[in-house]
Amino acid sequence: MSKDFDEQEKKQSKGFIDEYRDEYTDLKTVESQRNDLTAEEFPDGPYGSDLITESLGKSTPWREDQRPSNTYSYENRDFHQDIPRAYPDEDDLRNEPSNEK
Repeated sequence: MSKDFDEQEKKQSKGFIDEYRDEYTDLKTVESQRNDLTAEEFPDGPYGSDLITESLGKSTPWREDQRPSNTYSYENRDFHQDIPRAYPDEDDLRNEPSNEK
C-alpha cells in the first residue's frame, strides 16, 4: 500500500459506509449512476404482499454521496441551464442544488 493511502483520512459519519475516498472523482455520468437512487414503483413490496416494516426503505447502508432522485425537476440540469420553463412559477429555486460545501 502507498503511504498516501495510509495517511489519507477516512470520513465516517453515523449511518454511512466507511469507504476509501479518492481525491479525484469519476466522470459526472458515472458518479450519477453510482449515487442517484431510483424511485421504486411499489416501495412496500409487490401489490397485495404482507407489510413487513423492517424491510421497507433502503436495505444497505448509505454511501456518503447517495441521494434520491428529484422527481419534480429536470433530469439533466445542464441541458436546461438558463432556459425557463414554459409554465409560470415552475422554476422553484428550492430544487436547485446548494453550492455550500
